[in-house]
Amino acid sequence: MEATPAAAAPVTKARTVSERARPIGEITTENAKTWSTGVEELDRVLGGGIVSGAVVLLAGEPGVGKSTLLLDVASRAAQNTRTVLYVTGEESASQVRLRAERIGALRPRLLLAAETDLSTVLGHVEDVQPDLLVVDSVQTIASDAIDSSAGSVSQVREVAASLIRVAKERGMAVVLVGHVTKDGSIAGPRVLEHLVDVVCQFEGDRHSRLRLVRAVKNRYGPTDEVGCFDLSEVGIVGLTDPSGLFLSQHAHPVPGTCVSVTLEGRRPLVSEVQALVAPTNANNPRRATSGLDNSRVSMILAVLERRAGARLSGNDVYVSTVGGVRLAEPACDLAVALAVAGAAIDRPLAAGTIAIGEVGLAGEVRPVAGVGRRLAEAARLGFTSAFVPAGTRDAAPAPEGMEVHEVPDVLTALSRAAFPIVGSRGERGERG
Repeated sequence: MEATPAAAAPVTKARTVSERARPIGEITTENAKTWSTGVEELDRVLGGGIVSGAVVLLAGEPGVGKSTLLLDVASRAAQNTRTVLYVTGEESASQVRLRAERIGALRPRLLLAAETDLSTVLGHVEDVQPDLLVVDSVQTIASDAIDSSAGSVSQVREVAASLIRVAKERGMAVVLVGHVTKDGSIAGPRVLEHLVDVVCQFEGDRHSRLRLVRAVKNRYGPTDEVGCFDLSEVGIVGLTDPSGLFLSQHAHPVPGTCVSVTLEGRRPLVSEVQALVAPTNANNPRRATSGLDNSRVSMILAVLERRAGARLSGNDVYVSTVGGVRLAEPACDLAVALAVAGAAIDRPLAAGTIAIGEVGLAGEVRPVAGVGRRLAEAARLGFTSAFVPAGTRDAAPAPEGMEVHEVPDVLTALSRAAFPIVGSRGERGERG
């Protein structure tokens, strides 16, 4: 029996080019210039503004404020003589109109359409010819050419590819709203993030007014910038100086509080850590945290117990941040340690003191990045004393009017803070 010959693999033939390749120096950049969205904090994240023909994916949890932010952006763009088409697939046009009225976003050049069909959306683009298209959201739009429901992998891929193609052909900026899954990743095919030019994450706690926008991918700018926003009843407002949101107001220093400076992208944010240590008769004392990584706080408590002689095993320990901010950076470890130590002996830190440094299991205080920017921000807000890792003053001179204390380990930091909680060679220290 003769073997069936294998089918020949398809070969792609060369096609006559419509426009010849040119030297890169002759390519014009006129169509790739940025224009401001009118929202300074968003421009910071995008790298100065939005580029004509660029496609931006803004992802975030439900209710975090994505639609409110983009409606404000659309309104400001329409106010600056640009035509904006806002396509909503999740709400009715009347619902969006009510939100626009509440935040003052009613503009003649801001056009609104409630559509879920891709062909109809493209028809609106042909008719309106907008400078900016906002689609809320990409998971609600479906194409008749794909035999599956809206939001499926194939539908999201087809919708995104069609809108990207139109954006590049027309030089029209497009902003797509994307949903996220339970673990915080963007819903839909992974290829979606590769297709678009910019991917931004919109973050924030439902119980906090603070919202952060950070770029995960940006073909036109940096990915280490963060935009800060304040979400209120009248809309969402950019915060050029958000540090005040994370500090409590006390007439006098309070035991169990310590201020640190964290870096969100390249922006330093001054944040306060609060701790409460309370005696308990329970066999297993509570360890509760809010706004901090629970495992990292547990590690710091163990270091205080073993390396500094702190008596915490018979106490409940509660550690929290102020203003709902989440501190995941190790640079806040020293502030957590000083806050817990102060709460344990009921003694406050000196007024105007901050603490910066990562705490290791051996009790050492390790250097962190960007100390100069952190100290400068703290000095600007009126702080006069800082506990920092050893060797910091050589790399980052102290700002004028600030006294910098270099501490090689937690034991030294507690001693410099005048906290009699430390012991010698593992002995228990005095307990307040």
